[in-house]
Amino acid sequence: MIRRKEFDKDLEELRSLLQQMGEHVTDALEGAVTALQTLDTTRAQEIVKADLHLNAMEDKIMEIGSRLIITQQPVAKDLRRIIVAFKISSDLERMGDLALDVAKVTMRIQGQQLIKPLVDIPRMAEIVTGMTTEAIQSYLDENTDLAYKMAQDDDQVDQLYSLMINELYAYMVEKPDALSQAMLLTLVGRYIERIADHATNIGESVVYLVTGKRPDLNQ
Repeated sequence: MIRRKEFDKDLEELRSLLQQMGEHVTDALEGAVTALQTLDTTRAQEIVKADLHLNAMEDKIMEIGSRLIITQQPVAKDLRRIIVAFKISSDLERMGDLALDVAKVTMRIQGQQLIKPLVDIPRMAEIVTGMTTEAIQSYLDENTDLAYKMAQDDDQVDQLYSLMINELYAYMVEKPDALSQAMLLTLVGRYIERIADHATNIGESVVYLVTGKRPDLNQ
């Protein structure tokens, strides 16, 4: 009984750390896009520095999970809980890196004016921050319906990304002098689209946790 209580306590710490990582990612992405919209390099630099905190939380999850596997030898769903914690933390760490990449674009275009008002990028980021929040909530609640919703949301992001790319390519043809910044903005769209893919991966991990089978939601 004592060992089970200790095991459950450690599992709860894993859940708490993953929730904190998810909040960190949404804050970083929202901040990075706002920094880009306002060309606020100070805020962009703060996001870059804060990435170390996300890495530390991932390391802590690996430490706790590895210790549980070695000392408790969990099986069945208990083992899946640890494996899923590893996978989700890896996805969240990568999502944080991509948000950091968005912030770095702001730093690269320092001193310039935006070639056009940003419309699709903030909309994509809004959907993706919602996806991240819901992905973590689906994990906390073991809610497969919410996990499967990731695929629908990802499709919306993909559509917006495609529209944005087409618009920027047309803009490059009309205004070749804007080529450099337009290419950077296409990268931002790609970074956000990739964050959505990782959020969808989290949905897959939740379905695996609950059912023992991993679906392919990134189609």
